[in-house]
Order: sequence, then structure tokens, then C-alpha cells
Amino acid sequence: MTRIDRYLFRQLAAALIAVTVGLAALVWLTQSLRFIELVLDRGLSLLVFIKLTSLMLPNFFAIILPITTFVAVLFTYVRLAADRELVVMRAAGLSQWRLARPAVLLGALATGLCLLLNLWLVPLSHTAFRQWQFEIRNQLVGVLLQEGVFSQVGDDLTVYARYRDPDGTLRGILVHDQRDAGAPVTILAEAGRITTTPTGPRVTLINGVRQQVEAARGEVPMRLNTLSFTENSIDLARAGRGEEARSRDSRERSIRELLDPDPAEGFRDRDLRRFRAEAHQRLSSPLTAVSFALVALAVALTGQFRRHGGGLRIAVGIGIGVGLLAAGLSAGNLAARDNAFVSLIWAQAILPGIVAVWWMLGAPGWPRGAPPPVPAAP
Repeated sequence: MTRIDRYLFRQLAAALIAVTVGLAALVWLTQSLRFIELVLDRGLSLLVFIKLTSLMLPNFFAIILPITTFVAVLFTYVRLAADRELVVMRAAGLSQWRLARPAVLLGALATGLCLLLNLWLVPLSHTAFRQWQFEIRNQLVGVLLQEGVFSQVGDDLTVYARYRDPDGTLRGILVHDQRDAGAPVTILAEAGRITTTPTGPRVTLINGVRQQVEAARGEVPMRLNTLSFTENSIDLARAGRGEEARSRDSRERSIRELLDPDPAEGFRDRDLRRFRAEAHQRLSSPLTAVSFALVALAVALTGQFRRHGGGLRIAVGIGIGVGLLAAGLSAGNLAARDNAFVSLIWAQAILPGIVAVWWMLGAPGWPRGAPPPVPAAP
């Protein structure tokens, strides 16, 4: 790699990092707003919120990296042209392909990074994210009880504690349990303590009263049963009450699981079609990084030089980029409905790069051989 190649590559890499980090932060902020209610309702700390939402970042990077590669290449080369740096480089004898080489290298590196994210890091992080989210909503809520607040564990269990001692002991506890249909139970206790078991959190109550209303049966009227106890234990985990286990979505599965799912899981045909489309999307989407880089080069480096033509090139490039993204979304939706359209996913990832190379080979300013010599000054 020559000094000019390193100079261009540094410009491109700096632009790519800045745009990718900025766009990822914006997407993370907008997506994390969905979990503010979950955090407030469960009394989670800011650190837990940041850790939970940060698990979404690998998926964000895998999606936006081809887009930011396109933006970085387009804007960098348009700026270099506006600053007359490309004119000087061409006058020094550099061919257009020499000028394009750093951008192609950047696109190849982005493709490799996207492939690593899609095949390894995204399934791993998304699995951890959904597992943590499931535990917070269904099991950890028992551990995160707040004093003076009626904590709702699902739709059928409510727990209240007047205050919490420094050692974690709860005082003034009320539990209203409606998990047994037709026989709600209300428990009042002086004290209690939360313990975590392999089946989920449990609360051990001390010195209390258990009240249960029995529904009327025949001639037997409805009545209230009262039982005093010195110690009682209640399961706070909803998962232990017959709730279905957490299902794994397509982004949590490996390529092998998507292409050859276990028949024992009983997937419907619609799920199988979506899994196959997801597998091909995950394998082909990294190629869009180098393909989009080639499209950006075709827009920025072809055509005649214009002193004030940078804005027009950027507008044309943005229009082409939006069109390619729309085509990619359409191809993915069609393939998820009917796997006969899977080839459209690969065409959308590869064909724009091929067309861009063909355009550059035949466009003015892209000679196949060495550039013409610069005439000597008279």
C-alpha cells in the first residue's frame, strides 16, 4: 500500500467510524426508549438498563455498516474532488482504479466484519438479550420488589412490602394470589425474606394470616377460610406456574438451525419459510458493504469534473442508496413469504456492485490502461 493509498484509507476509515458510531448511537437511543417503561416498572438501575440495551448494538452494527460504508465512501470522495485533491492525484499519474483501491479495501473489511457479526456475535448477543429480558419480566421481579409499592408479578400476583430492612428483610407484607382460578388468596405477614431458587424467586413469610375465598358450590354458600401460620413459603416465579417456556426467534438461531430446524419443535410452514429467508439474508447482507462501496465510487468518480457539482453527486448517490435499501427490504419480505424469491436477496446484494463496476469500466474518465500524459506547460 502506497502513501497515497494510506492517506485515502485513513480518510475513509475515519469517516466510516464517525458515521457508524453516530448512527448506532442514534438507533440505540430510539430503540432503548421502548424499555424505559420496563425499567421503571421493575425498579432496575441505570447500569442494568445500559447493559440490557447494549446487547442490541451488534445487531444494529450488522444492519447499518453497509449503509455507513456507502455514506463514508460517497462523501469522502466528493469532498476530495471538491478540494481538488483528486485532480492533483490524477495529474500525478494515478489511474482511477488506483484511487478506488482504498475504498474497495474498506468495503472488503466491512464485509468481513458484517460476516463475523451475522454468523457469531448477533445470535449470541440477541440470545443473551432475550433471556435477560424474559427473566426480568417473569422471574427477577420477585427480587426487585420495592418498598411501599404494589409490585405486579404478571396479571395474577401482587406483592406489597411496607419497608425493607438494611439486611433485606421485608416488613409489613401483603400478597394477593389469583393464580388458582376461582380461589383467590390474600396473605398478610409481619416479615419475610426473598430467596432465589433454581425454579425462581420465593418469599418466606413469618407470622401471618392466610385468607382464601371459596366460591359457592350448590347449596354451600361462598365462605372465607382463615389460617394463621408462623412460617409460609410462596413461589413468585411465573415460569413455574405452567407458563410456556421462552421461544427462540430466528435471530437467536445459527445458520444450521435456520436451514435445518429440528422437526421436534413443531414449526409451521410459515416459520420454516421465514427461517430460510433469514439464513440467506444473514449470509448475503455482508456482501452489500463492498457492493455499496462500489456504487458510491461509481457515483463519485465518474462523469465530467464540475466546480460546483458535489451537491448533485451527493443527491444522486443518496437517491440510489435509498432505492437499493428499499429493494433489499422488498426482497427480504418476498423471500420470507415464498422461498422461491430467495434469489432476489442475493441479487440485491451482488448485482449493484457488478453494475457499478460495469459502469465504471465504460464511463468517461475510467481508462482501462494508463492515464494519458499530462502536457508540458508552454
